[in-house]
Order: sequence, then C-alpha cells, then structure tokens
Amino acid sequence: MLHRGSCHCGRIAFELDADVGDVVECNCSLCRRRGWLLGFFPRDALRVTTIDGDWTTYRFNKHHIDHHFCPTCGVAPFSEGVDPGSGARIAAVNVRCLADVDLAALSIRPFDGASL
Repeated sequence: MLHRGSCHCGRIAFELDADVGDVVECNCSLCRRRGWLLGFFPRDALRVTTIDGDWTTYRFNKHHIDHHFCPTCGVAPFSEGVDPGSGARIAAVNVRCLADVDLAALSIRPFDGASL
C-alpha cells in the first residue's frame, strides 16, 4: 500500500510503499520526548518526494541511526540506519506523519530503549 507523509510544513515529503501494522513505541530519551510511533521498513520502500537531504540530521548514543528532522517546523518524519542482524538498510518511519494511517488501528509494541 502506498502512503504519503510529510513533516508539518511539508518541506520533507515522502512516500512509503509498505503495509503499516505493527509499530514500536520506544521509551529511550529521544523517542519519549518526541512521541514517535515507529514502523520499520526496508529503506527502498521509502521515497523522498521533495529535495533529498533538505533536512537536519541528529545522531546520538552510538551514532548508528540518522534521525532526520525539518529545520523549519521541527518534525522528524523518518530515520535511516542499518539492521544490525542482516546489514540491510532500513527506514524507521514516524507513522504519525502518515496522514492516511488510522493510529487507533495499529498494533503498538512497547520497546525498552531506555535500558540499552
């Protein structure tokens, strides 16, 4: 299924060609503050439809994940990294930024990132 998403102001817009069902609610210091609901997908399922790289990137802790956010509105619609098990490139999409996703219908799995 094709979903369209963006940051609040639209400077970062993207399409996600994947089914969204299970998402993660992490309690690490960053996710807790941002209120993210993250879906993890192969990186090639995500296509940026605005200027690629027209964002600011934040890395913390082990610097394995590039957390991208809009320098205008501050919303962080997706992150990029590598799956530690397979080595495949992945995208962690903040499903709150997908306009057509019914958040109440999602299966939300808690993840204890604060203890890592």
